[in-house]
Amino acid sequence: MGDMMMQVRSGSPVEWLVPLAFILCAGWVTWHLPAFTLDFVPPTDPSQFDKLSALFKRNDVSAGLSGLFGGFADIIDWLALIGMPVFAFIGVRTVQRAGMEFESWKPADRLAVFIGRVTMMLIVLLTGVMLYEVLLRYVFEAPTLWANEMSLWLAGFVFLCAGLYAMQQRSHIRIVLLYDAVPRWAQRIFDVISTSCICIFAFFLCYGGYGEAFDKFYRWETFGTAFDPPIPATMKPLVLIIVSLVALQAVVNLISDWSKEEVHYGGEDLDQEEIERIKAQVGTEGVSDIDVTGQHTSTKD
Repeated sequence: MGDMMMQVRSGSPVEWLVPLAFILCAGWVTWHLPAFTLDFVPPTDPSQFDKLSALFKRNDVSAGLSGLFGGFADIIDWLALIGMPVFAFIGVRTVQRAGMEFESWKPADRLAVFIGRVTMMLIVLLTGVMLYEVLLRYVFEAPTLWANEMSLWLAGFVFLCAGLYAMQQRSHIRIVLLYDAVPRWAQRIFDVISTSCICIFAFFLCYGGYGEAFDKFYRWETFGTAFDPPIPATMKPLVLIIVSLVALQAVVNLISDWSKEEVHYGGEDLDQEEIERIKAQVGTEGVSDIDVTGQHTSTKD
């Protein structure tokens, strides 16, 4: 309990700066990933090698820098590659649980919550891209060629990563009419069945989709537009990675919730302490006679 209490978020800027730094490193590495492919596992087919190297040279942001160790990846590429695990480690170690988040804090939970923070920052960046495009298109009449595809790309990352965070928070949509009506031993059976279904689905999805995902990634398949981002090359492997993490998180949830004596997800199991905390933050002026929770509250005269 002491460890949980120490992890309640205090609003430190580190919690948001570290995910942002991770996003910047990951974005740079993703955009320049063909350089590492050409350095470590170059295509044996000469035509495929020439196509991939031409694609990299066309999109290389730091084209003026020479590659390290006689390869294609330059010093910025290597620093970004090193920065990804460094910032991920710092983020997982420093992430703090908000008062409204689920009280489970195993290493896998920390990872899921950190990915949740990354997802939140991606939403901020996605909003910025859309606002930038609207400003240029309708105010300056100079629309960009990249904002639409960038929005789609970021939205795909948000959609997938948010699914892992939702699994950790137990916030996916549930039909609990039968679950809440049975005793705890029967609920555990339901939990085992649902977790098994998730793991089986993840296994067969990875088993059936690995070949296509690897092919798109290795060929660095792009979107085929003027901006031409590698959406197919990145999203297909990410689907398999996130689904695998969701299955792992489902197992962690099963283990964490196993010893609980009573679990209910219906409307009658509202967190009264959290409701009172929200009321206190809003203020008494914001609380009317009819509460949004369905409970009648009285206001001061």
